[in-house]
Amino acid sequence: MLDVSEIIDKLKDIISSDGKNGKVFDKDVATSLELSQANFATMKNRGKIPYSNILNFCAIKKISINWLLYNQNPGSLVDSTDKYWVKYYPSVAVSAGGGAYESDDNFESLEVPQYFINMLGGQENLKNIDAINVVGDSMEPTLNNDNIIFVDKTRNDAARDGIYAFTTVHGLFVKRIQKRVDGNLDIISDNKDYPSQILSSADIKVVGKVISSFGMVY
Repeated sequence: MLDVSEIIDKLKDIISSDGKNGKVFDKDVATSLELSQANFATMKNRGKIPYSNILNFCAIKKISINWLLYNQNPGSLVDSTDKYWVKYYPSVAVSAGGGAYESDDNFESLEVPQYFINMLGGQENLKNIDAINVVGDSMEPTLNNDNIIFVDKTRNDAARDGIYAFTTVHGLFVKRIQKRVDGNLDIISDNKDYPSQILSSADIKVVGKVISSFGMVY
C-alpha cells in the first residue's frame, strides 16, 4: 500500500531541490499540486493520494511518477520520461448513454505520442484532457464504436457549434451541438438513422468539447 507521508516527503525534496529557500511545508506541497491547503490537509488525514494532481506535477517537473510512487529508479530526481499522458477512463462510455465519471481516481494514464500533442492543445493543456470511450453507432461515420475520444474540459460552453460530451438526466452522451436562434440547442447524431433533438441549455451539462479521437475508420 502506498504511504501518503512518504510521497509527501518526496514531493518536499523535489520542491527543495528546485531552489526553494528554507524548510518546505505542507502548504508548499499543496500549492505545487494546485490544491487548497484545506483540501490537501483532508486528503493527507484520510490517506488519500491526489493522483491526478501528482501526475500533472510530474509532467511539469519531468519527474518519473514511477519513481515517486513506487520507488523505481531510486536516487534520481530528474528521471525524465519524455512521455506525455492524459487521463483515460476505461469504464466510461458515451453515445449510448448511461456512463458517468465515477471519481477522479477512476482513471488510467494513457500515453499519447509527441506528434499528437499539438492536436490536444499543447503539452500544458494535457491536464485538461480526458479520454473516454464511444459506444454505439449514433455518431458514425465521424465517431465509431470503440473509438477513444479526447475531451477538452475547459471548452464546456456549447455556444460554438461542435461535437461535445455532455450529460442529461438520461446519462452521458457525445453529439454534435448547434445553437439555435431562440437559444435552444440542436442535438444532432451524425448517423442520419437517429433523429435530432432540441434541448434547452438548462437540460444539459457540457463536460467538454471533443477535439480528437483514436480508433478505426469504417
